[in-house]
Amino acid sequence: MLFYSQIYDILITANPNEKIEKFKIFYNNFLSNDISFDNDCSIKNLLEPSYSSICKVVLPKEQRKRKYLDTLDGKKNLLHTIAHIEYSAIDLALDACYRFRNMPLEYYKDWLEVAEDEVRHYEMLSSLMGEVGVKYGDFPVHTNLFVAMNKTQNLLDRMAVVPRYLEANGLEQNPKIMIKLKSNPDEFNLKIISALEIILDEEIDHVRKGDRWFKYECDRLHLEPKQTYLDILERYYPGSTQKVQELNFEARKEAGFSCDELKILSKKGDCK
Repeated sequence: MLFYSQIYDILITANPNEKIEKFKIFYNNFLSNDISFDNDCSIKNLLEPSYSSICKVVLPKEQRKRKYLDTLDGKKNLLHTIAHIEYSAIDLALDACYRFRNMPLEYYKDWLEVAEDEVRHYEMLSSLMGEVGVKYGDFPVHTNLFVAMNKTQNLLDRMAVVPRYLEANGLEQNPKIMIKLKSNPDEFNLKIISALEIILDEEIDHVRKGDRWFKYECDRLHLEPKQTYLDILERYYPGSTQKVQELNFEARKEAGFSCDELKILSKKGDCK
């Protein structure tokens, strides 16, 4: 099976069930070493997200707020929002394999592991949505992750922006959602919390993988990681390093962030 050609085919597959089935077959072949790296395969840019034919795409400010998690509608909206993030993350992980060529085999192992995690997360959330009569595409979505993927066309920027910034932000947001759900601990909320706990634990590993390959590329390019990271964030998200942030220090340190980075990003004098 040809590595890059097959990944591209999975990337552009719109139907979630078909995409996931294709990925599972591909990943099993990869783990069995039944794969060939077709390095002559040209790199194509994705003009639109794979979910654009399934979901109504809106601007982030037009999305419905999910404040009221004690209502059924609030739970539906929350589950769909998180499922969309996890579904988008499948494509992000696959694109990291597809777009960046001639990397160590361990690199492709890492990001296919991430894709496999994101598939499980999506399936877990899809199952929960089914319990309350919702399917993927029933609510509008935004393309923030897709836009970030398309803008980061080199490995250094991709690893800084996607796992080390966007995904790392989830290390703070996930616990906040769990706190809200725990304030109304009905049986279904407990199911959502259980899913979020799994996602949080595995997202730490995803950020850690991004940290590893960001530093790999910094080393290859003879760049100092801390300042390089801050410079990239300011280039893509002006002002992002200047605002005060409440960070999940424990999770971020486990994922590879240095104490100096955490102090700069949080505007605190220590990283405890």
